[in-house]
Amino acid sequence: MPTTAPTNNFLQRLIGAAALDVAIYEEVEADPAATSQAFVVVVLSSLAAGFGAGGLGGVSFANIVFISTVALLAWATWALVTYQIGAKLLPEPETRVDVGQMLRTIGFASTPGLIRVFAVLPGATIPAFAIAAVWMLLAMIVAVRQALDYKSTARAVAVCGLGWALAIAIAVVLGLFFGPTVS
Repeated sequence: MPTTAPTNNFLQRLIGAAALDVAIYEEVEADPAATSQAFVVVVLSSLAAGFGAGGLGGVSFANIVFISTVALLAWATWALVTYQIGAKLLPEPETRVDVGQMLRTIGFASTPGLIRVFAVLPGATIPAFAIAAVWMLLAMIVAVRQALDYKSTARAVAVCGLGWALAIAIAVVLGLFFGPTVS
């Protein structure tokens, strides 16, 4: 894939990624300099989950760190599994992707997770996390389709669904065994 000069700044990329704009995902895929931006998005989204989880029973530093870490590990699991399934097990003939391209697009796909910070508000916890989860899944489908050069959205849905299910299972298991108790 030929490299092109970036045409959008970081904020424009965030807005485009949240709007599921295919052109933004193509842009970050082709821009190696966007790797650090994608990393920032993932970290901020994970921190938003940590702060937002305070709506379940109070914000403590330990809970924020734990939930943020679990969110980051869940994202990393989702990214790794999705890459392996999409690039290695279910590629299309046109699929040409490296880890950097995949991480950039998937990183920006976690932009909708930023709304989880609002889950700290009374009554907003479950809706904020539910909306963020579905929106991030939709963004991930767009990101995977673009990064893996899929012609079929159905294939991207299958790849993301499998990765998402595994990531959620791991997050739940970590939460059950190592998480703080919710009172």
